[in-house]
Amino acid sequence: MNQIQENLNRVLEKIERAAAKSDRRPETIKLVAVSKTISPEKINEGIAAGIKIIGENKVQEAKAKKDLVQAVTWHMVGHLQTNKVKQAIQVFDMIQSVDSYHLAQEIDKRCQREEKNIPVLVEVNTSGETSKFGCDPEKAPELVSMISELKHLEIKGLMTIGLFTDQLNLVRPCFVTLRELAEKIRDMRSDRISMSELSMGMSSDYEVAIEEGATMVRIGTAIFGPRQYHN
Repeated sequence: MNQIQENLNRVLEKIERAAAKSDRRPETIKLVAVSKTISPEKINEGIAAGIKIIGENKVQEAKAKKDLVQAVTWHMVGHLQTNKVKQAIQVFDMIQSVDSYHLAQEIDKRCQREEKNIPVLVEVNTSGETSKFGCDPEKAPELVSMISELKHLEIKGLMTIGLFTDQLNLVRPCFVTLRELAEKIRDMRSDRISMSELSMGMSSDYEVAIEEGATMVRIGTAIFGPRQYHN
């Protein structure tokens, strides 16, 4: 058994335990394996081990890898610039990081030209850290409502990145905020809005995220090992 297979098995065991702790079924939680800086060869090892969804932070990197990787579903999980939208909708099956109406409009416009729809998540900045992207939690319901009027975007839920700290008791409120926001948005009862997905939790905090209702966890380092940065 190779290292990636061992790592993946360990992650899946922890997902199962966290799901059981919150009285949930582990199969309701999707694992998005984040492959930022990871080679196509390593990604293929992960896919052979059972990974079904690949998450990438940059459009150009994903585009360069996609033809070298076995068929899986691709999610955009990093910040998306409007000038990269045209390529993004050709590469990705879901965009998890829609954080403004301006970006949503650009995605809608490009999708219209391509005659396609794309599922999206609205990114919310639940930590209050200025270094992070995402809309303010207070503005999320209105943003979701506005985006729902765009014909080529299918709103599937919300996404957030927890507070960057080792103290999980400080991270948990970020996930609670996202779950409560989703509940509030569900109460809007729009046919154009689904809150079926909560994408939250990464390698350092995904177990807490699952306890608070995550349906997607975005895990890179715990599967692929340290990032392979090059000068």
